[in-house]
Amino acid sequence: MFRLLLLLFMAIPVVEIYLLVQVGERIGALPTVGLVIFTAVLGVWLLRRQGLATLTQVQLAMAQGQLPAIPLLEGLLLLVAGALLLTPGFFTDTFGFLLMIPPLRRALARAALQQGWWRMSGQFRQTGDEAAASRTIEGEFTRTEEKNDRFPR
Repeated sequence: MFRLLLLLFMAIPVVEIYLLVQVGERIGALPTVGLVIFTAVLGVWLLRRQGLATLTQVQLAMAQGQLPAIPLLEGLLLLVAGALLLTPGFFTDTFGFLLMIPPLRRALARAALQQGWWRMSGQFRQTGDEAAASRTIEGEFTRTEEKNDRFPR
């Protein structure tokens, strides 16, 4: 796994530089920079919209007492997409925009759960009487007045 990450950290910048040079040769330096900035701005706008929608899904699932596994994983994938879109370059933007497609992102989240890449277990939240019962402690008490020389009243 470490070797794969090392290879990616070395290969992706090389691919990005190559693509930036190729696009710059075809359309010019300023339009290339403008395109990179445009994709970053568009990515942030899409990330904001879809991030708020995903947050709403998480809150809805939690309010219903369900485990919001898929929406949480979608949120994680949106975080990755945002990082890819803010990284200057066309290669990372491609993968960032792919993660912005809700059906593809949902399919990746489901696959991650099915393959066991992400494990969530147990009940997320108790509801109704169960929650109240788990916080209730039954017992009896009596108050006794003890003489306290240290802190007189």
